Amino acid sequence: MATPEPARSRAARLLFAILLLAVTALAQSAPRIGLVTMEPGPEYWSRFGHNALLVEDAERATLYNYGYFDFDQPGFLTRFLQGRMLYQLVALPLERDLAGYAAEGRGVSLQWLALSPAASTELAAFLAHNARPENAEYRYDYFTDNCSTRVRDALDRALGGELSRQLRGRSHGYTYRSEARRLAASLPWMYFGIHLGLGPFTDRPLSLWEEGFIPMRLREAIAEARTAGGEPLVRETRELLPHRLAPSAAEPPAWRSGFVLVGIALALGFTWLLTPRAGTLRRRAGAVMLIALWVLFGLGGLGLLALWGFTDHAAAWENENALLFNPLCLLLLAAIPALWRDRPIRRWLQRVALAVALCGGLALFLKFLPFRIQDNGDWIALLLPLHTALALRLAQRGASDPAHPRRDNR
Repeated sequence: MATPEPARSRAARLLFAILLLAVTALAQSAPRIGLVTMEPGPEYWSRFGHNALLVEDAERATLYNYGYFDFDQPGFLTRFLQGRMLYQLVALPLERDLAGYAAEGRGVSLQWLALSPAASTELAAFLAHNARPENAEYRYDYFTDNCSTRVRDALDRALGGELSRQLRGRSHGYTYRSEARRLAASLPWMYFGIHLGLGPFTDRPLSLWEEGFIPMRLREAIAEARTAGGEPLVRETRELLPHRLAPSAAEPPAWRSGFVLVGIALALGFTWLLTPRAGTLRRRAGAVMLIALWVLFGLGGLGLLALWGFTDHAAAWENENALLFNPLCLLLLAAIPALWRDRPIRRWLQRVALAVALCGGLALFLKFLPFRIQDNGDWIALLLPLHTALALRLAQRGASDPAHPRRDNR
């Protein structure tokens, strides 16, 4: 004869069955979350690549992009110059967003993530809430708060901080500058502008967490990450679109020797052009070229100082290149008439030229201080020989020579 099952045991089994059904229902209703990474494009604003979060449920596949901006937005240019750009989180159907990348030939990959049903549901709700018009805008920063760092932070939030715990203590030795130079190398004007305009903030080694400002680096980190339970975070990787453009460089270009050679060539060239008793054509050619260079250096230096003193572009603050692209060069334009007419250079202009050369020497000296880490050796190699040669040549042209009677140059 069977023994009746105790009421407490039946209740426990019923509760377990209810919980099992609830968990099964939750798992079936929870969306899938994927990291979608777009390769760099040909335009300057797409050179760093892009990424977004894909939320797929039974009804639709929605791509959440933190990288939208509008050139026609009122005040966009002013905010861009001030370092106060406003970007948006935009939700789009997956197929619609992929069409633009397919037309450009940019590759797109998808990593399905092993998030729990509860984490997936919470992340989907978080993204939907932040994509509302009243919540969509955020203050953009190229290195610390961009489309990729927003995606990284949203995933870390869903994982309870597990992603940051795994990535913060490790580093490949990359810097913000090295990554920016690497990805901008195919556009020379962008490469040189970035290399000139970035200050020491961009030259410290980054953790894997900070490297996530580059979408492709975040993809690599996610591929190696684990859940809190020790399982791989990526369940499946798929190629959504093939990449038909030239791949980005693996390392930033090593052009130091080119900077050195051009710097020496400029120094020797102007030494020859401005030789006392040089022919009229040679001397005036040198004067015309000096106008272009001194205007470039002077206005460039003012621009670097303006970025530091009057904008929120923190990556450009304390830029030692202002010692090389020196605003004092604008004062040296007063020497052009004397050079044009083959007259002695006034003494105060000789002193300004000497000050410019000494500022370049100071930029070199700062490389030997352990607390100054700016990677601007290229610009020192290019401009210090030129500034030194010009200071020496202007000092020589201030002295009396057989072509000119002695006069008071004060």
